[in-house]
Amino acid sequence: MSEKGYTTPSPIQQQCIPTVLAGHDVMAAAQTGTGKTAGFTLPMLERLRHGPHARGGVVRALVLTPTRELAAQVADNVAAYGRYLDLRSDVVFGGVKVNPQIHRLRAGADILVATPGRLLDLQQQGALRLDRVEILVLDEADRMLDMGFIRDIQKLIALMPPKRQNLLFSATFSPSIRKLAHGLLHQPVQLQATPENRTAATVEHLLHPCDMARKPELLSHLIAGNDWQQVLVFARTKHGANRMAERLCQEGMVAAAIHGNKSQGARTRALAGFKSGEVRVLVATDLAARGIDIHQLPHVINLDLPNQAEDYVHRIGRTGRAGHPGHAISLVAAEECELLRAIEQLIGTRLPSEEVPGFEPTVLRAPPLDLSGGRGGRRPGDARRSGGRDAGRQGAGGRRAGAAPAVSANGSKRHNRGRGPRLG
Repeated sequence: MSEKGYTTPSPIQQQCIPTVLAGHDVMAAAQTGTGKTAGFTLPMLERLRHGPHARGGVVRALVLTPTRELAAQVADNVAAYGRYLDLRSDVVFGGVKVNPQIHRLRAGADILVATPGRLLDLQQQGALRLDRVEILVLDEADRMLDMGFIRDIQKLIALMPPKRQNLLFSATFSPSIRKLAHGLLHQPVQLQATPENRTAATVEHLLHPCDMARKPELLSHLIAGNDWQQVLVFARTKHGANRMAERLCQEGMVAAAIHGNKSQGARTRALAGFKSGEVRVLVATDLAARGIDIHQLPHVINLDLPNQAEDYVHRIGRTGRAGHPGHAISLVAAEECELLRAIEQLIGTRLPSEEVPGFEPTVLRAPPLDLSGGRGGRRPGDARRSGGRDAGRQGAGGRRAGAAPAVSANGSKRHNRGRGPRLG
């Protein structure tokens, strides 16, 4: 652990490690950046090292993740933590050739990290066996359900022995997650690293009101004017992510986009370049950004607000990790006022608003959010999708950056805090 920079365990690790070592099933509410991967990987390695090694396509422990990037990240951590143990680990996901994976799995895997779709394909081709799985981990289970993996997960679970240890990790305990847990877990120990749907205390939130069409211009202005060197930007659509990355490149910044239409090779190269500092700005969609794990990432910017309020928590979880400070900045147009209301209702606080001189919005503001009185019966995550789609289409336009003074969320010059129009 010292080689990975750990000196003391995080709260989720303090709770999870002894519970897993004791053999209990676990249902844990743990957001990204809390150290949950080590929380289940370390005790899992300890338990597996005392048993017979996997042979002939057998899988002893299985970690299911929603995306390729997260699978690769978890697999890297498993390899690092198990470096001095005589255990074999592997990772399989889609978007790459299947034959090398089939060949590797012939030897079996003590720990296999996988995405559900590719794992099911491999099992159906006879490349592996799941009838000896001792430990099953569902990582970011809420996201897997959101992505429609429930049927694949159910098929895979049906192939496993009924007697096994189950560990479920989710950022939220929604009704669908509780239903999944009820059928999967046996007398689970419930753990919670942070209050549900709350953001890390180390993250500073800020929103900049502006017109929809000027968002790309404002984003360029903020990055260039403040000389930010590592910025993760969230766009609502794949097309919007592409256009924003192209615009930044045209303005002399090294930028790349990652989303589901990119090949796995392109996504891997873009992410590697961002981690190394070669890529200054990474523009991502929500699904493609799962698994982005960058030490002390300073800035996350929402070019578009997410359609689902819960995704705001996931997005800004990329910064402010492991106790480090971070800044979450949202560019918000009046058309997104309902999305903003949903986010503020979910996290239980209003986001501070600050106009950027030269980018003041011209659209009239919406009425302020009343956190004490609810939202007229609509659930926090049920923001209108039609407005979000229209907002995403408009958000790709805009003019080139002007010469307005730089505004920063990290201590550089600020203007008009709290005096601008309140959008939500």
